[in-house]
Amino acid sequence: MNFQPKFDRRSFIVSSAAAAGGLCLAFRASAAIADAVSEPEVNAWVVIKPDETVIIRIARSEMGQGTLTGLAQMVAEELECDWSKVTCEFPTPGQNAARNHVWGSFFTAGSQGIRGSVDLVRSGGAAARMMLIEAAARRWGVAASECSAGQGKIVHASSRRSTTFGAVASAAAKLAPPTNIPLKDPKDWKLIGKDVKRLDTPDKTQGKTIFGIDIRLPGMLYAAFSACPVNGAKIKRFDATKIATNTGVKKIVQIEDYGVAVVADSWWRAKTALDALPIEWDDGANAKVSSSSIDAVLKEGLDANDVVVGNQSGDAKAVLANAAKTFEAVYSYPYQAHATMEPMNATALFTGERCEVWCSTQNGEAALAVVAQAAGLRPERCDVHKTFLGGGFGRRSSSQDYVRQAVLIAKQMPGIPIKMLWSREEDMTHDWYHPITQCKMIAGFDKDNNLIAIHYRISGQSIFASIGPSQIRNGLDPVTFSGFSAGGNEDAFGYTIPNLLVDYAMRNPHLHSGFWRGVTINHNAIFIECFMDELASHAGIDALEFRRKLMGNHPKHLAVLNAAAERGGWGKPAPAGIFRGLAQAMVFGSYVAACAEVSVVGNNVKVHRIVAATDPGYAVNPGQIERQVAGSFVYGLTGLFLGGITVKDGKVEQQNFDSYDMMRIRQMPKVETVLMPSGGFWGGVGEPTICVAAPAVLNAIAAATGKRYRTFPLQAQGLSLV
Repeated sequence: MNFQPKFDRRSFIVSSAAAAGGLCLAFRASAAIADAVSEPEVNAWVVIKPDETVIIRIARSEMGQGTLTGLAQMVAEELECDWSKVTCEFPTPGQNAARNHVWGSFFTAGSQGIRGSVDLVRSGGAAARMMLIEAAARRWGVAASECSAGQGKIVHASSRRSTTFGAVASAAAKLAPPTNIPLKDPKDWKLIGKDVKRLDTPDKTQGKTIFGIDIRLPGMLYAAFSACPVNGAKIKRFDATKIATNTGVKKIVQIEDYGVAVVADSWWRAKTALDALPIEWDDGANAKVSSSSIDAVLKEGLDANDVVVGNQSGDAKAVLANAAKTFEAVYSYPYQAHATMEPMNATALFTGERCEVWCSTQNGEAALAVVAQAAGLRPERCDVHKTFLGGGFGRRSSSQDYVRQAVLIAKQMPGIPIKMLWSREEDMTHDWYHPITQCKMIAGFDKDNNLIAIHYRISGQSIFASIGPSQIRNGLDPVTFSGFSAGGNEDAFGYTIPNLLVDYAMRNPHLHSGFWRGVTINHNAIFIECFMDELASHAGIDALEFRRKLMGNHPKHLAVLNAAAERGGWGKPAPAGIFRGLAQAMVFGSYVAACAEVSVVGNNVKVHRIVAATDPGYAVNPGQIERQVAGSFVYGLTGLFLGGITVKDGKVEQQNFDSYDMMRIRQMPKVETVLMPSGGFWGGVGEPTICVAAPAVLNAIAAATGKRYRTFPLQAQGLSLV
């Protein structure tokens, strides 16, 4: 099938490197697949050139997490190709729709990149191998069952004949695909489970990789965009005549009732003109909102009656009312910004008959739907060309608002490609933030000091209320209870409490909330694991032993906790001035635990070391998993110590990195990963471990200082990360 568009993508000037002759991995995508008829496409997943180059098509997004290489490993494992010959390209969601969704889902969030694709990508590689073997067997006049494949070659052992994949790829492409596709037993894997080098690293280190922000199209203009500073507010009026004659300015465009864009011949000219444009906003009632008013709303929810139950066993309220003693704590976790290195951007070309967009997105299919709706065209007349992402962390899956804005601007100037780029300030103040949340916890003990009941009351913002209200059933947002579930294979609570109640009061302030790496387990793990530590201290029992008594029915939770504790030296004397803390969780299908070592001098906290144990079921690329664990700790510890979005007069106060800081290399602890895949299931990697860093460190700080910190970020409580 020929996907050649009317606009010649091969004329892109995508970067100085590409213009000089370099071919970027990202933009093999659309042009290569459009020309698939001239190359031997064995099947939708595999293209093999006569020079033996193996092109593997990857539907999921690559934003630094390594999904592209991991998925390619899985295809290559079943294909039996020569890994040194492998490269990749991205199909588009439009092509996927045209081919009956042959590549499955493009959604890349919730640690679904690998585990959500396992059977599909492996079957694609296996089917291609079977077709290549069949083509060789027919050429030789032998049975396919007498032939085997390995390292990009096909061998007929009895006649000692052999050939290469490239030599038979064209013939294989003409065969009917097999319907019965057996997959390898894990014990026979050669490539899955190996620490192979990432496919995207060479281009990135040479500056060749193309991100959305790098797109250049012939005749392209640039747009700067500004939305109302108060979310939910509207434009009252603006005076376009004040900047209409500015150098390079081509057009001033109002975007619906909430935003204004300036189009110019350079982005800087567009931005400086936009900064000079007099705009009067109608802030509305949301202008009265502040962090303190939001805090009050959430506090009210801690004792409210309008709640939904997420997990319940026994009768926690009755038992607590009659407990020999009770213990209570309230924790509060703030909004967090994604702060991706690449701000939101998209390049759109609208012709009236067709609309195409080039962008960084974690959800190509959602982006395509947004393009079609904004353009007023049928989806088959639109497409989205996905680039590498300069950071995603859930922001580019939560909303495609930036894609919509680019299309609406481009519609005002048909036939001209328009690159719309947010400033850092726009990006920071119009995010879809990690939801602000509080939790009140009450625990009860019997006369023998046994824990007999816990009530967790969560009060906070619903993510699905912002991004997908239809997902809420009877007032229950399932994302809210991450880590609290009663069993299951995704995010099970890891303790057996005789009487347990986890309920939720939904309280939705005016800011948008969305998926932020790790999502709600980031605060839920703090609630669960720090409170568990407090209860151990209250009971006078070692924190590890206290947990172990409650985890007999949760062997995989316990296994990673024991592994982290053992490697971390729990129960053994720590170096002078060093204190340890533990945490564990099960989320995104994986079991994770951490043992942190910290020292505290005055108000200065040094995180020296974190040992992380993780059981993801299967490990596709162990080295990449180790790097994901360390990277997740950067994000988690940044949020704990330095993050936090605050609101004044309805507006987000943090506008750039001077007020929303990031961890520095000197603040990074040593990270040791204990990878313990037990097999039998596929768990996530990119997001699970982030959640145990903060509670493990908090528990270590409490051990060092005797003080519990329950409101974050810690810098607002006077603690500095050094």
